[in-house]
Amino acid sequence: MQEFFAEYKAIIVFIHVFSAVVWVGGMIAMRYAAHPSFLQIESPAHRMERIAHALKGLFTIVVPFVVLLLITAVIMIIGYDFSHSEFAALGHIKEGVWMVMAVNLFVMILRRNRAVKLLNEGNMVGAKFSLELIGKYMVPANIILGTIAIFLGATLSSSL
Repeated sequence: MQEFFAEYKAIIVFIHVFSAVVWVGGMIAMRYAAHPSFLQIESPAHRMERIAHALKGLFTIVVPFVVLLLITAVIMIIGYDFSHSEFAALGHIKEGVWMVMAVNLFVMILRRNRAVKLLNEGNMVGAKFSLELIGKYMVPANIILGTIAIFLGATLSSSL
């Protein structure tokens, strides 16, 4: 694996960084650009439908990049031999942050799917609760965690 990493290092690091940018950038765009626009929709049912639709689009875009991020992380941990370096703890913390974010993303997908089901059943209160947790807490948490992980990655790459 180290030979593979050495030969394709630039491509692997690019895919890793680009995946982080798409994931974190997508969440920032959704939370701070799209979300305020959705709140201008007067009909609560239509607003929640539009939010759920936009979240589906975001998740469809970011999930493949999350997978690429995790794959490239494993390749880089092995390729840089982080486990046997002075940077092992920092590398594992960074990837641990990404794993927490991935779990949070999976829960957001489940909550969004639940909200759609509740909307289809006419349960606006339940759907609103599911979607509000995503927008108010889960996406901002992942934005903060993603920013931390990107900073840790920049710190690691400047140390290598």
